[in-house]
Order: sequence, then C-alpha cells, then structure tokens
Amino acid sequence: QGQLVESGGGLVQPGGSLRLSCAASGFTLDYYAIGWFRQAPGKEREGVSCISSSDGSTYYADSVKGRFTISRDNAKNTVYLQMNSLKSEDTAVYYCATAYATGPQCPDETWNSGQYDYWGQGTQVTVSS
Repeated sequence: QGQLVESGGGLVQPGGSLRLSCAASGFTLDYYAIGWFRQAPGKEREGVSCISSSDGSTYYADSVKGRFTISRDNAKNTVYLQMNSLKSEDTAVYYCATAYATGPQCPDETWNSGQYDYWGQGTQVTVSS
C-alpha cells in the first residue's frame, strides 16, 4: 500500500531551524493537497500548514506564520516544512497527511484533521536549550 514517511525531526535549540520532509511512495503527491499537523503530549492534534497541488496555495496557522514555510517538489514526490525561529512551544510530533477527499485543494476546514485521510507515522521535533 501507499505510504507517507516524515523525516527531518530532531533536537534543536530555541531560535534554530529544521526542515521536515514528507515523502510518498506507492502513489503520486501531485494530485493531493498535503497538510502538516502536530501533537504535543496531553494536547489535541493541531493544524500547522497546508499546500494545494492545483495552484500551490499555502495556508498557515497563526502560531507559525512568518516562521514556517511549506513547499513541494513534485519531481521528488515530497513536501517540505521549513521551520525557522523555533520555540519551545513548537515541540511536538509532526505528521503529514493527504486530503484525499478534496484532492488537489486544501480542505475548507483546513485545520480539521478529519478532512485528511492518509497519515504518516510522525517525526519528533524537540526545541530545548
């Protein structure tokens, strides 16, 4: 079956940067919007960003605007999340997911995890001094 695999997480100091990757195998990401979500212990899963495949539109949660950038490289079948100026509040497991139902467009309910159908296993991001 098709898979999504996140990578690039790790331990970083506040103010540092990481680039997360979401690589697809078994299917082509070109036709799907991809969302990034994160979940910290004891907290609900929250939306971070989404990128469409139809027109490349991007969306960001208020908490990460100006610091995170989502992009995609269709030739590599990969979506990226560049995270700069990281804060301790960014510590979480980060997941990527496809919006299968809406296909190339980010869902109207962008931050509703129920709108996303296929999920990766997650990658841990820890921001600590």
